[in-house]
Amino acid sequence: MQNLSEGVARFRRDVFPAKAELFARLATDHTPTTLFISCSDARVVPELITGSEPGELFVIRTAGNLVPAYTPGADGVAASVEYAVAVLGVTDVVVCGHSACGAMTALAEGHDLSAVPTVADWLRHADASVARAAGTGVDALVRGNVLAQLANLATHPSVARALADGRVTLHGWVYSIPTGAVVDLAASGAPALAA
Repeated sequence: MQNLSEGVARFRRDVFPAKAELFARLATDHTPTTLFISCSDARVVPELITGSEPGELFVIRTAGNLVPAYTPGADGVAASVEYAVAVLGVTDVVVCGHSACGAMTALAEGHDLSAVPTVADWLRHADASVARAAGTGVDALVRGNVLAQLANLATHPSVARALADGRVTLHGWVYSIPTGAVVDLAASGAPALAA
């Protein structure tokens, strides 16, 4: 906790004053252009990877960067997606997987998740990805899972409407922790989902 307290002190002393004008504007203006969905993994920091300033990204982080297919009812991921697309009007949605993903490694290698039943239940949202990537390894599962989550996103009514109207484009990325490289799956031959 000491590290966090010291970090807050450095932020208030060094960062905030240098960006005071930006924060003053952000106090009344929330207009991010991109919804960025990434893994909860502490090694994946969307703003750092993309060089984004505060206010530029609307970020959702889930274990395995999973986005369940739309179903009616209370769901934090669905609510955040809907808010970003329908209210904030983001024009781009990025699903970003990453190397050495613990969730995808556990699935690819068939780890016993009985000690973490909530995690096991959550990771069932990747069952289709696991079935398609069976026996191809973790890296292939990471890529396939990103594409599957893009397909799941398209089932959300707000996203489907925005796609149909040409107001949003979906992107699939994979970030390499050891190299810092980001692969755009559409650019690497994977099908792009865009209006």
